[in-house]
Amino acid sequence: MEILTAIIQLLGGLAMFLYGIELMGDGLKNSSGAALKRVLEKVTGNVLMGVITGALVTAVIQSSTATIVLTVALIGAGVLNLKQAVSIVMGANIGTTVTAQIIRLGSIESDGSWLLWLFDTDTLAPIALIIGIVLLMFIKKKTAKPIGDICIGFGVLFVGLSLMTDGVKPLIGTDAFTSFVGFLGNPWFGIAFGLILTVIVQSSSATVGMLQTVASVPGSGITFAMAYPVIMGINLGTCVTTAMVCSIGSSKDAKRTGVVHIAFNTIGTVLFLAVMSVMQKVQMFGAEFWTATVDSGGIANFQTVFNLLTAIVLIPFAGWLVKLSMVVVKDDKPAEARHPELHTLDEKLYISPAVAVMEATKAIGAMGVVAQTNMNKAIGQLQIYDPSQFADIDADELELDQFADSVDHFLIGLSKNVETAEDDKQLDLLLQAVPSFERIGDYATNLIELAEKLHADEAEFSDSAKQELMLIGQAVREVMDITVQALNSNDNELAKTIEPLEETIDDMVLLLKDRHTKRLKNGSCSINSGLVFMEALTHLERASDHCSSIAVMMLARTDETIMLNHHDYLQEVHMGNDKDYRSERNRRREQYLKPLKDIQ
Repeated sequence: MEILTAIIQLLGGLAMFLYGIELMGDGLKNSSGAALKRVLEKVTGNVLMGVITGALVTAVIQSSTATIVLTVALIGAGVLNLKQAVSIVMGANIGTTVTAQIIRLGSIESDGSWLLWLFDTDTLAPIALIIGIVLLMFIKKKTAKPIGDICIGFGVLFVGLSLMTDGVKPLIGTDAFTSFVGFLGNPWFGIAFGLILTVIVQSSSATVGMLQTVASVPGSGITFAMAYPVIMGINLGTCVTTAMVCSIGSSKDAKRTGVVHIAFNTIGTVLFLAVMSVMQKVQMFGAEFWTATVDSGGIANFQTVFNLLTAIVLIPFAGWLVKLSMVVVKDDKPAEARHPELHTLDEKLYISPAVAVMEATKAIGAMGVVAQTNMNKAIGQLQIYDPSQFADIDADELELDQFADSVDHFLIGLSKNVETAEDDKQLDLLLQAVPSFERIGDYATNLIELAEKLHADEAEFSDSAKQELMLIGQAVREVMDITVQALNSNDNELAKTIEPLEETIDDMVLLLKDRHTKRLKNGSCSINSGLVFMEALTHLERASDHCSSIAVMMLARTDETIMLNHHDYLQEVHMGNDKDYRSERNRRREQYLKPLKDIQ
């Protein structure tokens, strides 16, 4: 019964430990997601700088897996190239050792020192939990939650370690434990054990923490000669669980990054194992060094030295590792996408929601540019018919539709991961922008169809209609241009200028429909061209309406009243009570409506 209780306590402690690592990592990622992206984007072709960046990022977010998955996703987004990614991955192995150094805090004994007492995890863990729960329950600022998660994760991690330690103690001296220790006497078995356990647990930090926990219990019998092969196996295991998994279904360079990670860790393990075997055989540092039991700090130190020296030795050969990956993962025949900027989103970005939101914003901004370009071409077709452009317009429209389907799926998945209010509001904006840009693309296609109909019927617009169409087309082009600019630059002030122009376009459409109806009645315009003109006005008006919707959602991110009722907000601004709005509307009417009225 005692053994069963110990096993349950050990597994419960492991569960808390894993949850603590995940919670702390999530808090760190959410509090520094934007900064991480900026840091990773500034990595140059200098391998050493890439290694340092990878180490620092991993040290901050406490997960080499997160760093590598994020790196692979940024390759797909075109932010990083293969050489930069390889150097970051090499650095990630160094950064992950920080977790083990944190875990060794659990072995600190205060010995009456006030400072050491404070850093003793029996003191530090409860303090972290108290701070974390205060931040989560009583502090309403959006920055408090990630910090609270970090604190609670830290506290839970060490409570889990304590439970694991208590669970291991009754197992010491049992036949099963003695056999386990004997099993680790063979370095190849140690490597295999570390590898398999890491693949099962899916966390190198957790596996090292478990080894540190067992080694820290008096009488464990874990010697340095037994521990170092396990650590090497753990490093091999983490490259299987991250690089291979995250490269499935990704770009060629992403897969090559996975190959480099495997090659890097495998070569490092083989070289280090050979050196350590020779050192052990000649009894370097003395026989007692190899046979003495190792503690938590010794394991943490060896993991740090192992990863640091492996990186130092292999940094000069980074170029060779890249070449090896290109031999293993060969290029397909080039097939260029019409708009590669629409093919950058990868669900692996979910691992850092802040980065995912920023990349989604960038991609949807690119979608807006494509929709805007198609609309500009379509308006031009009503003025000068040129069927040679139709194939390009149709191809872009198909790509817009395909992107809309894929990005909707991406955003819905992302919505389950975002945790900050700011990212959540940005996500609301993006979910509104995607169908709006898609519909604008559809209206461009509708205008092309109208141009084809006009040409097939051998009809044409009157001179007045041509002038009118040119003027309203110019206004729609401008409102789309402002919308795309505002979204891409995250400029709310620019977004405020959209509605006055959109209202002016509505006024222009009303005037033009009334004027064109009179032309139809007096026979100065044919039935066929008249119907095309009226339909064209409807599509242009609806395109500008979608620009207005995007602008309203942009402003709603910082104004809760707009978010609660868009209709009331638009009614209010249309009343002209806002001085700036009234001034901008008058300027737009002077720019577009007045010249329209002067057309005879």
